[in-house]
Amino acid sequence: MYADHAVVTVSDMSRALANPGLSGRAVCVHSSLRSLGAGSIDAAGVVEAFLRQRCTVLVPTFSWDFATNPPPGRRPARNGCDYDHLHKAPAGAARMYEPEVADVDADMGVLARTILKMPGHLRSGHPLCSFAAVGPLAGDLIPQGRNMDLCAPLNNLCEADGSVLLIGVDLRSMTLIHVAEKLAGRRLFRRWARAAQGVVEVEVGGCSNGFTNLEPALRPYARREAVGSSFLTEFVGREALHAASAAIRADRSITHCGDSFCGRCNDAVRGGPESN
Repeated sequence: MYADHAVVTVSDMSRALANPGLSGRAVCVHSSLRSLGAGSIDAAGVVEAFLRQRCTVLVPTFSWDFATNPPPGRRPARNGCDYDHLHKAPAGAARMYEPEVADVDADMGVLARTILKMPGHLRSGHPLCSFAAVGPLAGDLIPQGRNMDLCAPLNNLCEADGSVLLIGVDLRSMTLIHVAEKLAGRRLFRRWARAAQGVVEVEVGGCSNGFTNLEPALRPYARREAVGSSFLTEFVGREALHAASAAIRADRSITHCGDSFCGRCNDAVRGGPESN
């Protein structure tokens, strides 16, 4: 309906969100705003379109600069990493993660940075893989206090009958699939970060380059809406979570990216970190 528009306005986006029935609902958004076309609305305009529809917007706001080394003697096997070359913060960095900080990885995109600057937003307590939300249901999605459960915001989204919306991106961006991995019986990888209470151990996702292999399993649950030069692809969170989880249980290697040297995929297929 909107594919012929060279420029997407706030009103265009608002109408497109209403068509799949997103009004008033919580929506986890993964986006490439460039896909909307040159001259289209910016991130603030996209958020305005959601809020016009009384939606609550949830976005990943990952911040890997707070990562650090594991404590002595804590190196679980099958953990998808080379312990001698873990992601580390810049030399001399001593800041600790708190939900009030605005730090976010560059590849999270402009929508994440925009929401973190908005009055009234809430951010979860996971020091590496947080989520932020703005809108009327933000308090229902974001765990209170310093909760570091990676899956909690997305589980809350599903409990609230919320949706996942992909704007110009594919399943590789869909963090809900990491929750599906855990639901299917995999142990998520362990990493360490600097938080207010010291060095903490947290769960993180692995390689997502193979998530497009789940497209046949998720296709029956996808609803697409053209907007500008892009597409909105919407999934009801609970439906997508259980469909992806069932597909992973049926074929443990389905999420493998195809690179035989990918340690994260190899270890995930084997079940994730060994408990010790």
